Amino acid sequence: MPMDYSKLFSLMKDKGLSTYRIRQEKIISERTLQHLRDGKSVETDSLCRLCQVLGCQPGDIMEYIEEECHE
Repeated sequence: MPMDYSKLFSLMKDKGLSTYRIRQEKIISERTLQHLRDGKSVETDSLCRLCQVLGCQPGDIMEYIEEECHE
C-alpha cells in the first residue's frame, strides 16, 4: 500500500465531513471510500471531488509511502 490516506480522514473529521454524508451526497462511491480506507488506488476524479468538497489540495489528503522493491 504505497498511498496513505490517513490525512484525508483526519481532515474530514476536522471539517465535519462524515462518511455518511459522502455516501448520501454521492461525492464518491462506497467502493472508492473502502479503497481509500485500504490505501488502494482510486481515480483522480474521486480525489478531485474530495478536494473540492474539503477545499484542499491532493497533498493535503494523501501521502506516498515508499516501499521496498522486490525483484
